[in-house]
Amino acid sequence: METFDCELTQQVIFGENTIERLGALTRERGGSRALVVTDTGIEKAGILARAVSALQSERIATYVFADTTPNPTTEDVDAAFAVAKTNAPIDLIIGLGGGSSMDCAKGVNFLLTNGGKMEDYWGTNKATQPMLPSIGIPTTIGTGSEAQSYALIAQADTHIKMACGDKKARFGTVILDATLTETLPRSVAAVTGIDAIAHAIESFVSTRHTLMSQMFARHAWELLNGHFAACLEPENAAARSKMLFGAYLAGLAIENSMLGAAHACANPLTARYEVTHGVAVALMLPHVIRFNSTVAGDAYRELYPDGDLADRITTLKQIGNLPNRLPDYPVQYAIGTTDIPTLAKEAATQWTAQFNPRSLNIKDFMKLYEQIY
Repeated sequence: METFDCELTQQVIFGENTIERLGALTRERGGSRALVVTDTGIEKAGILARAVSALQSERIATYVFADTTPNPTTEDVDAAFAVAKTNAPIDLIIGLGGGSSMDCAKGVNFLLTNGGKMEDYWGTNKATQPMLPSIGIPTTIGTGSEAQSYALIAQADTHIKMACGDKKARFGTVILDATLTETLPRSVAAVTGIDAIAHAIESFVSTRHTLMSQMFARHAWELLNGHFAACLEPENAAARSKMLFGAYLAGLAIENSMLGAAHACANPLTARYEVTHGVAVALMLPHVIRFNSTVAGDAYRELYPDGDLADRITTLKQIGNLPNRLPDYPVQYAIGTTDIPTLAKEAATQWTAQFNPRSLNIKDFMKLYEQIY
């Protein structure tokens, strides 16, 4: 008989315009002085103003850090931490935006409550003190960070991504409001949507999967696969709502299992070439599925009985105008096959690599990378 632990401790608020409940929810969690961590795009889109208005309606003192960058680094966390310290005492943290803003918000929570620097929390359960209550509000339809206890923060000098995890860092409340995705461009919806799809697929076959995590992953895949094309149109609120919930379920699947080689390969591409995370995952995913099929073929067929799963991912990428080859992606760096050995060595050190259903060595990673050049 299979035994496993599964923690479902989040309050999830789902529905259109639920952002308007942010002030009341903050009060319910004991917040009176809130730090909102977000980015300039969210501010320009008017989403930050909606959040601040909801907080002010409950007379919540609100302080904002709106300079989170894509793939946040320790510098982002330090800058947000400085805002929090200047306006101390902060008693609740809100992550508003994509995965970058939510990860940065978790990072600030570590430093505010436990001190030190982000490197001190690289790994699992390194925080010894209680952490502040927090609320996660995704504005994209893909990262799943709102469901997870890990913050992915890159070192500013090396760009190596550190997975800093602790159950105390997980958002206590999550607001899933599809109206916040209305300004999301088609291209971003495609990138984040494919990332969520990769989360569902990789967690479904992860060596740490459980019956519960596979249930989350399967339902996530059904929602994401079924509504990906429609969600690329901003006016299709119903499809984006389904994708938003699917991405959350995929995040739950990761939280209760893990990822695999597609994400292990993606991180070095982001670090070396600054390839957007979702694009890097999309480049690798079909090839990783085919590589894994010798041991995970039955699971892939269970997930997608209508045909070849790798081919389906390729089709979805075509719908989203995502590249199949690395040279087709516009980067400011020279791209050459001479980088492959270095990329492979870096991929082999990624934490998620060890949970891939089929074990890989350096040569396996090199062959995977060769297929995207």
